[in-house]
Amino acid sequence: MENTQKIVTRFAPSPTGHMHAGSYRTAFFAYLFAKRNAGKFILRIEDTDKERSKDEYTQEIFSVFEKIGISYDEKYIQSENIERHKEILKRLISENKAYISREEAKDGSGVIKDIIRFRNPNKVVTFHDLIRGSISTDTTDLGDFVIAKNIEEPLFHLAVVVDDHDEGITHVIRAEEHIANTPRQILIHEALGFDIPHYAHLPLVLAPDKTKMSKRKGAIPVVEYLAMGYLPQALLNAICLCGWNPGTEQEIFSRAELENIFDLEKVQKAGAVFGEDKLAWFNREYIKNLSSEEFWDYANPWIPNKFKDSPMLPKLESIIRDRIEKFSDIKTLFEGTSPEFAEGEMSYFFEKPKVDEKMLAWLNRSGKSDRPISEADLGKEIEKAHEYLKQIKTLLESLETWDYESIKGAIWDYASSEGRGAVLWPMRVALSGREKSPDPFEIASILGKEETLKRL
Repeated sequence: MENTQKIVTRFAPSPTGHMHAGSYRTAFFAYLFAKRNAGKFILRIEDTDKERSKDEYTQEIFSVFEKIGISYDEKYIQSENIERHKEILKRLISENKAYISREEAKDGSGVIKDIIRFRNPNKVVTFHDLIRGSISTDTTDLGDFVIAKNIEEPLFHLAVVVDDHDEGITHVIRAEEHIANTPRQILIHEALGFDIPHYAHLPLVLAPDKTKMSKRKGAIPVVEYLAMGYLPQALLNAICLCGWNPGTEQEIFSRAELENIFDLEKVQKAGAVFGEDKLAWFNREYIKNLSSEEFWDYANPWIPNKFKDSPMLPKLESIIRDRIEKFSDIKTLFEGTSPEFAEGEMSYFFEKPKVDEKMLAWLNRSGKSDRPISEADLGKEIEKAHEYLKQIKTLLESLETWDYESIKGAIWDYASSEGRGAVLWPMRVALSGREKSPDPFEIASILGKEETLKRL
């Protein structure tokens, strides 16, 4: 895209609560559009709602930007611009483009207050939306709309116009719910003689049930996803591909790649669903690609203290990587606090498990047989399992090289001849004490030869 002016975008959140993926998608798209066009990205905290704005939410926004790696060229706090807003209010009143109206408060108190209304020229406003095309609105129906509670308290429509002008914003990228606000703001721009920015209104980000994602409906804040151990780069990737793609099959993008290829013209017009299933997929892909050092940097905060110094822990890296969607799952793997995992699922790597002898029987495996097994048949199955274990132990005792492939190679032909399930099932149970675990060759390779033979 060839530009005749330096592109300047902004993200202007109100710090009145935790922000979800829909809000941050607006931020990321504004950032990427500026970066793609060698422009400037501004963060403006719109904190003029004194009752609801909290510093903790402002700090949260800064923190999420930092963790995800989104930088801003300038930062503004809207409440610090109040004198400039008042100056513009007075100018509009002096030019008869706004006026003070004495009106009864809408709370039924009967109190008469001075509010300031914009004098609407009652015209058709047309603007070209960079996503939706031409949009026209007859502003007559808006009447003379309120732009300040009083001379000391300018409201959103005035403040945003003044700030966008003063900060040199050329492109306003925001959610589609602001389409209705745009004609009002264009009228104010025109009344002040300000250049009108380009507008792009993004489609809604939807919850999995296809309703609008919102804080009130329980949308999970992005800061909570980070706290649960989703990788920042996975969140950025997942959020940016919600309602946008470059027209290729590629799904995994680094931030640098997104900065180079992002195009507003590829943003879809319909709402897009942001779901945790897809986010989990992205996160798993990123976890696979972490270096060992990076993996343990993310994993260590979630490892229970009693396991952190164990020499066994580094050997479990590949198993942990394969079994988690997010890093908080590690705590579950070790402590078993979720019904999704067996209780203390990783504990057998650190201490010899207690084995229920009946579990050794292949026919007694849960779901393996559609009929109850008799005590006599169960006894025979257990006896056969012991024979298999003795033979496995004999085959492994002579191994000089102890790794996954060597262990599998020593046992495989025997297991194939006797029945792989019947042979490998009791081996798995003897080593782990569990019905669900990695395959027995992997467990044995991690436990080491001495411990494996002891358990068999």
